[in-house]
Amino acid sequence: MQPYMYEILKIILQTIDEGVHVIDGQGRTILYNKAMAELEGMDAEDVINKPLLDVFPSLDQNSSTLLRVLRTEEKLINHPQTYLNHHHKEITTINTTVPIYFDSRKVGALEIAKNITKIKQLSEQIMSLQLQLSKPIKQETEKNRKFTFESIIGQNENFLTAIQYARKAAMSSSSVLIYGETGTGKELVAQSIHYASSRADKPFVAQNCAALPETLLEGILFGTVKGGFTGAIDRPGLFEQANGGTIFLDEINSMGLQLQSKLLRVLQEGYIRRVGGLKDVPIDVRIIASTNEEPYDAIEKGNFRKDLFYRLNVIPITLPSLRERKDDIPLLANWFVYKFNKKLNKNVQGIDLGVLEAFQNYKWPGNIRELENAIEGAMNIVEREEILKKEHFPPQVNAKIFAFCQRHPLSSNESLMDVLAKIEKDLILEALKFSNHNISKAAERLGIKRQTLQHKLKKYNIGFE
Repeated sequence: MQPYMYEILKIILQTIDEGVHVIDGQGRTILYNKAMAELEGMDAEDVINKPLLDVFPSLDQNSSTLLRVLRTEEKLINHPQTYLNHHHKEITTINTTVPIYFDSRKVGALEIAKNITKIKQLSEQIMSLQLQLSKPIKQETEKNRKFTFESIIGQNENFLTAIQYARKAAMSSSSVLIYGETGTGKELVAQSIHYASSRADKPFVAQNCAALPETLLEGILFGTVKGGFTGAIDRPGLFEQANGGTIFLDEINSMGLQLQSKLLRVLQEGYIRRVGGLKDVPIDVRIIASTNEEPYDAIEKGNFRKDLFYRLNVIPITLPSLRERKDDIPLLANWFVYKFNKKLNKNVQGIDLGVLEAFQNYKWPGNIRELENAIEGAMNIVEREEILKKEHFPPQVNAKIFAFCQRHPLSSNESLMDVLAKIEKDLILEALKFSNHNISKAAERLGIKRQTLQHKLKKYNIGFE
């Protein structure tokens, strides 16, 4: 190795975010980088060349992952550890710890640590809140229920078909898998299924699987046992909290494959085992899962276990994107105006037709959530005006949504739906012309499915000469 390579390695070790701690065969620290010093509230000179247990008296031969690996020579990968730093502040890390060998001889141990103290604190707060929310509510009213089928707005044919499936799913106890892009209303549908089912008076518990590292998510879902790992306490997981009710696992395609296999066992056997525990806890929980990625694509990429998919996909529900249900945009937009009139004490009576036309042309990558946020932002700007106009939307929204807006004036004998139908027909004709009348390419350009375009061609009596 060139001499300057040592300098490069020193710079890397002192600038990376992860903490690096190396001990020799006698348990003395020989390398301790800046990130680890900041994490543990130490000065490097107070740690280097000193026995590990002298510097960290809260640890012992078993609780120290470095000393354990040095003794057992077994790697620890993504292992959680909770301990007190030099300032007696509790910190939690995810550690990967491995033995070091030189000429086939064990000479020390290396640990790379990522600080997840804040994430752990937040997850504990979430679990406490979930525990409170999952307690049965006496004299439950519609106001207590967050979403029901009556909360769902839409008249698009494909959307109504999906809701019809969801209503039938409410009559069953089988697992449900909802596929839809981010912002299409997957949790709204999941809650509606729960509150229309025989489990309506039992807990509904939701967890986003992409929000936490797998090591923390496992404890949140299945609970922990005191002593199961360093810093663990006796705590029920979300499955126990949801017992008798429904658990909604959002973005399940983001869950690690190892945890997916444990979830599969829960589905097959009907019990959970807390992290670090030996006791099997029977549970009666209906699972509704969702994915924001096409399930077969996720399987192909190796993000979704095929066996778990088949277990969950008993009742499949596909929610169309907003660009596939553009006929619902005026309905949804006016509903959000009504909603924010009440919330913000406004008196907006309608939406400018140029704004609605721009809404029809825009592809809405964030779907209904993006539409709602855009309208909420504009409603905060409106003062005494009764019509929501382009100028009420912030510049960044204007730049995205109104870039290709062309005004269609409303004549005296036309209704709003007449104008919107004209807009839609014009867009279809333009897409067909651009695509040389290739229906598949035109559908792709419009952001809708081929069969949806074929339906609209019949609707508007558009044929080919």
